[in-house]
Amino acid sequence: MSKPFKVIAMIPARYQAARFPGKLMQDLAGKPVIVRTYEAAKNTGLFDEVYVVTDSELIFSEIEKQGGKAMMSQKEHECGSDRIAEAVESMDVDIVINVQGDEPFINEKALSQLLNVFEKDTDKIIDLASLKVKLTSEEDIVNPNQVKVITDLNNFALYFSRSPIPFHRAKDVEVDYFKHVGIYAFRKEALMAFYNLPMSPLEASEKIECIRYLENGKTIKMVETQEVSIGIDTPEDLEKARLKFD
Repeated sequence: MSKPFKVIAMIPARYQAARFPGKLMQDLAGKPVIVRTYEAAKNTGLFDEVYVVTDSELIFSEIEKQGGKAMMSQKEHECGSDRIAEAVESMDVDIVINVQGDEPFINEKALSQLLNVFEKDTDKIIDLASLKVKLTSEEDIVNPNQVKVITDLNNFALYFSRSPIPFHRAKDVEVDYFKHVGIYAFRKEALMAFYNLPMSPLEASEKIECIRYLENGKTIKMVETQEVSIGIDTPEDLEKARLKFD
């Protein structure tokens, strides 16, 4: 069945990651992490096109060598959304899915959940859609590398943080914690609006770009998923990912 809109996947790929420099070119079962992520996005069959957009000649060359589509950023960018916005500015596209370059285990079901949000949103009140997964480990809840999200009663995002949110003061009240999975989709109009807005102190402090959308009145629909992926933020994460290929 054809989609009612044109949708592409963009994979922002910055070489110098703060916590694990060069991680996207680390070997993952015979191929670099970024190539594994590109192939995973392509293999879903959900997109009209899949691109890697990067500041690195090394990543650009590797993707092209593997038969993929890559674009070089023309400017320096503080976050992935800015990098993607520059790349899609002149493209004829309706929905852009941002696939994190360090998420090589994305799957069709999770991405389909995001696209389904826009298929149902006939009034176009949703600017972005993203995924969340329940956290059950105290270690994950307090880990600043795990971005947490809280939502309203209709599953629209209220805030994202690296701190445990909400604070569990009343111990007799049951509280669920959710991780923000680093895959999200936006209408092109919302992405371009974001591109022209300055970074706020909150976003700069947390290093979470979705905060800029919230502060400027954009709506982010969160979809709970059971499809847990392994993001590669540290060398330890890379070892876990390698085990999945054994």
